[in-house]
Amino acid sequence: MAETRLYLISPPAIDPEQFAEQLKDALDGGDVASFQLRLKGIPDVDIERAAKLLMPICHKHDVAFLINDHPKLAARLKADGVHIGQDDTPYADAREIVGPDSIVGVTCHNSRHLAMEAGEAGADYVAFGAFFPTETKDVSHSADKEILTWWAELFEIPSVAIGGITVDNCRELIEAGADFIAVSGGVWNHPEGPGEAVRQFNQIISEV
Repeated sequence: MAETRLYLISPPAIDPEQFAEQLKDALDGGDVASFQLRLKGIPDVDIERAAKLLMPICHKHDVAFLINDHPKLAARLKADGVHIGQDDTPYADAREIVGPDSIVGVTCHNSRHLAMEAGEAGADYVAFGAFFPTETKDVSHSADKEILTWWAELFEIPSVAIGGITVDNCRELIEAGADFIAVSGGVWNHPEGPGEAVRQFNQIISEV
């Protein structure tokens, strides 16, 4: 099995200029596969401004840059892809907008049925969660780690574990078979800073 990798998600509200320094610190801390800009309830123009500032930082570190639930914006800005929830743009529409070469990931909560549907439709990854309590978003679905193992044993499409993941609780999700662990507060709110958080996550991954 391929080694688990980190998938960073932005805090729910940011000052782009200040956050750019946090992002640089995080990406200097070690291996990160991708970064998702997730800003809900703000005008597209503000998301676009943040993306134009942060995407070059990610690309400089060879990190894929995804935008949450805005396929048209992702396509216009030439982001690497888009992440969509079950209440967002349908997968087929998102894929048509961003094109065949972009990443499209789909939230599947704790549903094997939704994950299989997304996989059959052509999603590049399926995201399961929330595995732990989180302050980053309102959680209406909780997941257990068995779904990660089930998915890893049956399907080639990568899985992303999400929801309240920290350096203190990530090991069991890595051991269960998550291809990626999606982390927000566990990095940005780490007492020793984002870079040290990323370093610690990668250390744990290397030990599993």
